[in-house]
Amino acid sequence: MPKSLVDIKKILDCQLGNRVILRANGGRKKLIERHGILRETYPSVFVVELDQEEHNFERVSYTYTDVLTSNVEMTFVNEQSEAFVIQ
Repeated sequence: MPKSLVDIKKILDCQLGNRVILRANGGRKKLIERHGILRETYPSVFVVELDQEEHNFERVSYTYTDVLTSNVEMTFVNEQSEAFVIQ
């Protein structure tokens, strides 16, 4: 598990363009699950382009702090169906 925001950003920089499953805390015991591709990383946020057949909007962004505080859990899936979880 990454211990700092810099560690999380480095991991995400290496995963650009890969498929990702996001599980985000939606409040009041709700868990929101989204599927897409990690497209961009910025100094404070990262952007995931969502699958259009499953979602009404094109992309979402989260902060690295969301990942550090476990408000967002990310699972990367590669072409060999291996999973890599950041929580």
